[in-house]
Amino acid sequence: MPARRKPATPEPRPEAINENLGKRVKKLRNDRGWSLEELATASGVSRSMLSEIEREKANPTLTVTFRIARAFGFTLQELIESAETSASKIQVIRASDRAQVYRSDKQCEIRTLSPLNLEKDVEFYQLTLKPGGELRSQPHFEGTREFLTVQEGGVRIESGTDTDALTKGDSGTYRADVPHAIVNTGDSPAVLFLVVIYR
Repeated sequence: MPARRKPATPEPRPEAINENLGKRVKKLRNDRGWSLEELATASGVSRSMLSEIEREKANPTLTVTFRIARAFGFTLQELIESAETSASKIQVIRASDRAQVYRSDKQCEIRTLSPLNLEKDVEFYQLTLKPGGELRSQPHFEGTREFLTVQEGGVRIESGTDTDALTKGDSGTYRADVPHAIVNTGDSPAVLFLVVIYR
């Protein structure tokens, strides 16, 4: 979109929507650790069609797009609108956008603060760990590091055999190419901001 605001905003090009939709579907699938086969099973859309969509070679029907959205727990509108706006030079992630929440259970809630449609080397998250909750992760790619800031509560960081404690206002960085964990050590929810940097 042009930088100057105009009275009427031009409609996005259909091919731009398809391109951004493909990137977003791939990112969502990777975030969940799903294979193409697993997404195909969850959505009822063939693996070959999903592959074509992710490679921006297909023009999916509304029915196909709806099935993909439902597999991720989104509405069709959420999936389409995010694809439409991803071409804008300014991308806003609203606090009410549930599409950004890809994990919410008894342990924790993870909310992505990075645009879902982008392939990137840096990812930004908000974590809410419930009392006794923990987030344990297998090693990421070699050289990956995480930066954590505690907004509320207290946590223990584990990175390989190293551990340390953080409380409100503290920040820490650690290797994430080894088994690592963030554990809530308090009696109240811990609210954290996490930056993952892939090298």
